[in-house]
Amino acid sequence: MSTGPGADSAPGHTSTTTRASGSAKNSMFSSLKIRNYRLFATGQVVSNTGTWMQRIAQDWLVLSLTGSASAVGITIALQFLPMMLFGLYGGVLADRLPKRPLLLCTQAAMGLTGIALAVLTLAGHVQVWHVYLAAFLLGLVTVVDNPARQTFVSEMVGKDQVANAVSLNSANFQSARLVGPALAGVLITAVGSGWAFLLNGLSFAAPIIGLLLMRTHELHPVEVQPRAKGQLREGLRYVAGRPELIWPIVLVGFIGTFGFNFPIWLSAFVSKVFHGDAGTYGLFNTLIAAGSLVGALLAARRGHSRLRLLVAAAVLFSVLLLVTAFAPGFWLFAALLVPIGIFGLTVNVTANSSVQMATDPEMRGRVMALFMMVFTGGTPIGAPLVGWITDTYGARIGMAAGGAVSLAAAVTIGLVLSRVGNLRLSVNRHGVAFVPAERRHLVTAA
Repeated sequence: MSTGPGADSAPGHTSTTTRASGSAKNSMFSSLKIRNYRLFATGQVVSNTGTWMQRIAQDWLVLSLTGSASAVGITIALQFLPMMLFGLYGGVLADRLPKRPLLLCTQAAMGLTGIALAVLTLAGHVQVWHVYLAAFLLGLVTVVDNPARQTFVSEMVGKDQVANAVSLNSANFQSARLVGPALAGVLITAVGSGWAFLLNGLSFAAPIIGLLLMRTHELHPVEVQPRAKGQLREGLRYVAGRPELIWPIVLVGFIGTFGFNFPIWLSAFVSKVFHGDAGTYGLFNTLIAAGSLVGALLAARRGHSRLRLLVAAAVLFSVLLLVTAFAPGFWLFAALLVPIGIFGLTVNVTANSSVQMATDPEMRGRVMALFMMVFTGGTPIGAPLVGWITDTYGARIGMAAGGAVSLAAAVTIGLVLSRVGNLRLSVNRHGVAFVPAERRHLVTAA
């Protein structure tokens, strides 16, 4: 899961490069030298594998019960609806409460959700509304779990390793994404979806054990914020006044709402275009995951985030969606999923790390809750709409529509970043970059 908090203080202006504190020469896996983070990462790769198994099994179960891509879209929408409705409140709670005990509660609750769905499925009593309810309950827990988990990263690694940990968290998630869909495809074909749900529920024992084994004296705790009126509004004002925060958040909002609807598109391509089965669906997800893993490792190696990289990755991701939508053959379609994964993950990690590293510690929970609310909270709007387009006009038009909207957003916000928020386009011998207006004037004067 692409997570990780920011530096200790927000910069006065957004520079060409937002850098992590500490040495720029950190190795790709430097955060793993920290024991508490190793425990966290180990637990997360196990539970993330289970999570991906459940996602594939859930989508395929709904498609099997209904035969409708729109029903898959509704399931996804219900899972992310709580984030849209209550996401900011989850950030307030993450700023108010100690992160480690809070995560113990949320991880346990997520495990119980998977086990409950497994019991219903294995007993042969599962209905579509059961899956809808489980997805909604999981979304409610995620409202608190996401900002708490993201802000807890800095407490484990300290500010010098934040950027590296953000990228490694994404690599962790994508590594699990390589294994989870493949296992889910095998399990669904061999014994049914229920076992995938059960293994997911049990997988949450790993992060719980990891949290319990941590050495609390080695953490870097951030002082929790006392309960007070207006904390939610304070978070919104904080973001609204900082262009280095607001525009990356707006961009990932469009990309997340219209460009990350792969469960809908891939299930439709498998069933309606290529006439495959659950194994084919798992293969497609694995290929996207392989690309995403490459993107995450490249981000870990860079150790910094650039606004121009964010916009460029968003444009390339959107163009690839359009091209892939009309790929004439199975293997060309499959091959194009790898670069889609690379650039989609680059958009996510670059926006995530640049926002977090420009945020004051006491505001991290609320800012990252807003980030995740915009990134995933738009799914209840985008998923049903994209599902309807896919059902009505076909898988190719549905995917192309998502790519077109994402491309329009990326180009528009790229232009906005060059003119608004005290940022201007600078062209010199070092290349092209967005820089503060003051800096451009100084360069011109020199």
